[in-house]
Amino acid sequence: MHFGEEHRSDWISPICMAILGVMGVFFIYSAQKYLGGGAWKMQILWLVIGAVAYTVVSLVNYKFYLENAHIFYWASVALLAPLALQAIIYDVGSSQGIAALKSFKIPLVETRWGSTRWIDFGPMSIQPSEIAKIGALMMVASLLARSEVGTFRESIKVLIKVGIAFSIPVFLIFLQPDLGSSLVFPPMVFSLLYVSKLSEKFFATVFGLFLLAVALVAVDVYRYQDFMKENGYDPLRDTGRYEEQSLLPLKDYQRNRILAFAAPSVVDPRGTGVAWNLNQSLYAVAGGGLTGKGLGEGTQAKLGYLPPTVATNDFIFAVLAEESGYVGALIVLTLFFVLVANGIRIAGMSRDRFGALLAVGVSVILMIHVFINIGMTIGLMPITGLPLPFLSYGGSFVLSCCILQGLIQSVYRYRRDFS
Repeated sequence: MHFGEEHRSDWISPICMAILGVMGVFFIYSAQKYLGGGAWKMQILWLVIGAVAYTVVSLVNYKFYLENAHIFYWASVALLAPLALQAIIYDVGSSQGIAALKSFKIPLVETRWGSTRWIDFGPMSIQPSEIAKIGALMMVASLLARSEVGTFRESIKVLIKVGIAFSIPVFLIFLQPDLGSSLVFPPMVFSLLYVSKLSEKFFATVFGLFLLAVALVAVDVYRYQDFMKENGYDPLRDTGRYEEQSLLPLKDYQRNRILAFAAPSVVDPRGTGVAWNLNQSLYAVAGGGLTGKGLGEGTQAKLGYLPPTVATNDFIFAVLAEESGYVGALIVLTLFFVLVANGIRIAGMSRDRFGALLAVGVSVILMIHVFINIGMTIGLMPITGLPLPFLSYGGSFVLSCCILQGLIQSVYRYRRDFS
């Protein structure tokens, strides 16, 4: 590991991160105020750990990450593998009715709410998908930085390498299943390919394939809707019946979330099932008005209408909007805009491709999280379970956000170091 010549730090991003982190603690506390939860204390601990990680990562010359990208990448894949294996074993045991497989448990691997996403170390657990974002970003950026990219034909070899590097973690995460986290990878990779000036024909082809995938999902969900009508299917009680006969690797609860966004009256006509959280979130955001109801005075979380299991993480923006109003929401959006814009600015200041790709990749990951999370909170996006950076409760996520921003700081700090 080498440090090289150290340069002046950029203070824009750390200030934005600190403000968002403090706001997150206050609104997590508010969301659990009347339940006696201590999530806000753990959030402070993770923010402190994240600040230390941010400092360490930023002090290391980012060329070290270029030289060791493959190590970080394969380490993150190794963490994902046992989770995917546990999920496969459980699914096979469930579908075949094999009790021994259903009860089989890989050590340290933890399943919550039907998803196998965590490695449990007792006092705390980690979510390897967050680490995989960092490893995949380093790997893809290093592959593109070391290769000449031009037309599709000229770039076919590097594209195959990038495709493999990107597909392995996405596939393993999808098996958990964790559709939300897997959605972050494609925009990140394609933004890096765009910055690398790949042929426009490639993006036109990918866009066509994307539209095809959307069409397939739409047809599948439409058939799922018909299946519910014909078979008296109750999504709260009968989950799993349709997915066994579908060709697409989607879980019924994922279809329910799409329908809760596109046709809530079909999947949840009374608004008490899969559409409940979204409805309560909309009430919270709309009820905040201009300046909000005040910290701890938001009725949706206070009275339990917005369940405590989601109020502190996936729907923290709804709590914030109800209690601080449009003013608070605008402040948060402004801080995120500054973070993303500053990352793009630092990418433009980088003197090499790897630094620029790292900064762009981190900025896109942040932007996707913000866009999808706030979008699902206000009904513009399906509910996918993506948390809001620095605001949502979650140790692994807070830590990964700090590490990613530390990479941008490293690019800024060592932008003139060619050692």
